[in-house]
Amino acid sequence: MSAVIAIQPPPAAVAPLLLRACRMEPVERTPVWLMRQAGRYLPEYRAIRDKVGFLELCKTPRLAAEVMLQTVARLGVDAAIIFSDLLPLLEPMGLDLEFALGEGPVIHNPVRTPADVGRVRELDDVDRVGFVMDTVRATRAGLDASIPVIGFAGAPFTLAGYCIEGGTSKAWLLTKTFMYHHEAAWHDLMARLARAVSRYLVAQIEAGAEVVQLFDSWVGCLGPDDYRRYVLPHSRLALAAAAARVPTIHFATGNPALLPLLREAGGTVIGIDWRIDLDAGWAAVGHDRAVQGNLEPAVLLADRDTVRRRTLEVLARAGNRPGHIFNLGHGILPQTPVDNVLELVATVQGR
Repeated sequence: MSAVIAIQPPPAAVAPLLLRACRMEPVERTPVWLMRQAGRYLPEYRAIRDKVGFLELCKTPRLAAEVMLQTVARLGVDAAIIFSDLLPLLEPMGLDLEFALGEGPVIHNPVRTPADVGRVRELDDVDRVGFVMDTVRATRAGLDASIPVIGFAGAPFTLAGYCIEGGTSKAWLLTKTFMYHHEAAWHDLMARLARAVSRYLVAQIEAGAEVVQLFDSWVGCLGPDDYRRYVLPHSRLALAAAAARVPTIHFATGNPALLPLLREAGGTVIGIDWRIDLDAGWAAVGHDRAVQGNLEPAVLLADRDTVRRRTLEVLARAGNRPGHIFNLGHGILPQTPVDNVLELVATVQGR
């Protein structure tokens, strides 16, 4: 009688480190990626930008993917966020966007009255921003399976701020004035933006993004009561459809008092900026939710010993809890030395 040989099934593929951390599963080390990890501090990026304008780069998937793939290879980080910007989403919605040299983004037809909201079109067709999905595909195709691709969008409040101010602002007074004086029109605008963001994030997921992040870069100018009344339901809508498919990261800057409300609005992972210690921020979020953060970006302008020490301090504050993703408390500053970024990544990865 011939012996029966048991056939062992192949071992299940191990999910990427970042995805396991998002799900608060045990990980062999803390994953690390950095907001604005492809940017002006890198000579490879500057070489490409010498040839093309910023908006042209964002709209050229081959170059946008090349920028990020070069960056991941140079830094050795654990995820690739697509190279794009928050604002091109507004163009098919009827906003006239320009990235003016030395001025940053300018919207030439801002929303200043309730009647103006009517010309902010619904984003029914994401093909109008199909170059972003092509960037997701090209980035995914160029990476090892262990490196997930992160898609992203601006949050409704941050997009509304640009729509109303016509660009960036220090105090966002035009935005707040519109919000307080024209509440119905404000909610109409925010709902249009939230629906657009929802469709946009889902399209990125369908193109290959395994995680998506919602950036609320300017919502820290609000207090908790105003956030709850004017923002929270719209951020929740923006995230809900994506959250049914992949892990989501909800990140806002400027006001740690908003952290419990960000959790309420949604997010598998809550991003924490540098204005609060990581342990205190995680306690505010709740230890049953994953967090991301939160080294002060300006620390990367210091010497390498300081970078290593401060990086280890953030890791210590995480307390070896499952669910920590190392990142900066906002994006890398353009003046940052590349060697300091490499020191940060090596420190997190235990090299």
